[in-house]
Amino acid sequence: MDKSSLDYLEQIKNRFANDIFATECAQIKILDAKPSYAKCEMKITRQHKNAVGAVMGGAIFTLADFCFAVASNGDGRNGFSVSLSAQISFIGSAKTDTLIAESQCIKEGRSTNYYIININDDAGNNVANICINGFKKTK
Repeated sequence: MDKSSLDYLEQIKNRFANDIFATECAQIKILDAKPSYAKCEMKITRQHKNAVGAVMGGAIFTLADFCFAVASNGDGRNGFSVSLSAQISFIGSAKTDTLIAESQCIKEGRSTNYYIININDDAGNNVANICINGFKKTK
C-alpha cells in the first residue's frame, strides 16, 4: 500500500472508531478502505451466535451495514450516506470463525447510491449477499 492509501485508511479507522456498536460490541475491524470500497472483518465469538450455534443474522447484517458505511462515507467533506433500504440474502453458514465483508459501489448518483456487500468466511465460503441503497445527506 502506498502512503496516500495508508493515510486514507488511518483517517477512516479513526473516524469510525466512534461507531461503538460496530467496533466494540460487534468487534468489527476495518481491513482496507478506498473511496467507494471497504473490506471489514468480524471474528465470531459466543456473543455473535444464535440459539442453534450459528452466526445471528443481525450480526451478519451489522457487518454489512458497517462495511457499507465505511465504503460510502469517504472523507465526509460533502456530507454522509445513510442506509435507505437494504436487502440481505443468507447463502450459507460460516465454516470458520471469521467473517469478511467487501463493499463495492455499483452506482453513485447525486442524492443516492447503490452498494453490493459480499460476506464470506475466511475460507472463502459465501455466507451472505447484501444490496444497500443509500441516501446521500449533504451538509
